[in-house]
Amino acid sequence: MNTHQRSVSATADTSVRETHELIASDKVEGTAVYRPNGDKVGRIERIMLDKRSGKAAYAVMNFGGFLGIGEDSYPLPWSVLTYNVNLGGYEVNVTDEQLKGAPKYRSGEDYWDKADANRDSAIYGYWGAPPYWV
Repeated sequence: MNTHQRSVSATADTSVRETHELIASDKVEGTAVYRPNGDKVGRIERIMLDKRSGKAAYAVMNFGGFLGIGEDSYPLPWSVLTYNVNLGGYEVNVTDEQLKGAPKYRSGEDYWDKADANRDSAIYGYWGAPPYWV
């Protein structure tokens, strides 16, 4: 395969990662999260999907710290995020005070490996969002 063919293949591969209504998870990871006033809150670290239903359960948002050090990770119900075309990122209506009291874990912890039957209910209850499993 020559250089031109490789670049065409790479372009074709990226084009299927996003349609008008769908986006690949790797394109969401790293996307900025803003408040409605345009202030940047954090960025999407990852998306957690329900294995059985395929529904997006959480967007894990990193917030705080400096250059990735000391960041906290906040699992936000997917339903509380809205994609804002003008900002080129996701929008969430959240104050610093709400984030300070929200369920979180330190960046780098294996939070998702810990079995906690009440974690999902606590997260969705805190944000007042309808559970994804209903």
